[in-house]
Amino acid sequence: QVQLTESGGGLVQTGDSLRLSCAASGGSFSNYAMGWFRQGPGKEREFVAAITSSGNIRPYADSVKGRFTISRDNPKNTLYLQMNSLKAEDTAVYYCARSSNRFYTGTSPTGYNYWGQGTQVTVSS
Repeated sequence: QVQLTESGGGLVQTGDSLRLSCAASGGSFSNYAMGWFRQGPGKEREFVAAITSSGNIRPYADSVKGRFTISRDNPKNTLYLQMNSLKAEDTAVYYCARSSNRFYTGTSPTGYNYWGQGTQVTVSS
């Protein structure tokens, strides 16, 4: 049974940084691409970033490009999202997700078949 557990969320101020982690268990973490999505209040879930199994391809949403960095540590079965220069509009529940294969890093949630429960990030202005 694949389990994804996010951590690292919290309440911060505009301009601060946070690093989210996603611990994976129950599957071959290194064989799958992974992604981060977020869902703000009253909004649909949206793509943030993704990373192939090897880490060589890392697409980002335009809204976070240059501020967020996705990475992974395959021996530790852990996915990360470093978030810098946070803005109020980054406030959301952040979810990690496992892709259906090692290459898919698309923006559609339908390409990801396992999801964590989410971690809340609140950016106060």
